[in-house]
Amino acid sequence: MVRHARELAPIEDCGLLAGTEEGGVRTVEKVFYLTNVDHSAEHFALDPAEQFAAVKEMRAAGWKLLGNWHSHPASPSRPSEEDKRLAFDSKASYFILSLNGGEPVLNSFHIEKQTRVSKEDLRIR
Repeated sequence: MVRHARELAPIEDCGLLAGTEEGGVRTVEKVFYLTNVDHSAEHFALDPAEQFAAVKEMRAAGWKLLGNWHSHPASPSRPSEEDKRLAFDSKASYFILSLNGGEPVLNSFHIEKQTRVSKEDLRIR
């Protein structure tokens, strides 16, 4: 994700997260890299055709859609006001990868009712 996001910076990179969920533990099996059709450094919109293809692949593999991810090339790894406003699925995980500063920072969030944000425990193996 980091390499891909750096290649696209300053445009926000984005995609979907597929995997499994057992006992409340979500495991990402695949990161899908989708086109940001807005081509913007401040917001993103996932390519609809690529979303459809990704969901089709998830179903074929027996995975579920766990959430989405996007980069913040020049801001912290936390949901912006626009991110919160556009978060319609309170069950989804929202991964935000910040490239702002020295080391990249990846955090995961749940966003409920477009206002309540809670950080998720994220372990990378």
